[in-house]
Amino acid sequence: MREKYVEQRLIKAVRRSGGLALKFVSPGFNGVPDRLLLFTGGRAAFCEVKAPGQKPRPLQVHRMEQLRRLGFKVFVIDDVNQIGGMIDEICSP
Repeated sequence: MREKYVEQRLIKAVRRSGGLALKFVSPGFNGVPDRLLLFTGGRAAFCEVKAPGQKPRPLQVHRMEQLRRLGFKVFVIDDVNQIGGMIDEICSP
């Protein structure tokens, strides 16, 4: 299973849940997560998508820690079976 497959499944699942999975690109600020996930009620999170068994690079880990310190939820998924639980966590009060 490739990263692209995991990402496509993520996008479809977020849409089915009524949200948006926007590709997040930040020129001049490398290492940001792949997707910005937006849901009703102002719920938002960042998601780094990896191929199964792959881990974030050190710069990506640093950026995710920065976002978490600012109070954002940040996830790393490398398996389609993680998607549902992640969406539940983002959307729960």
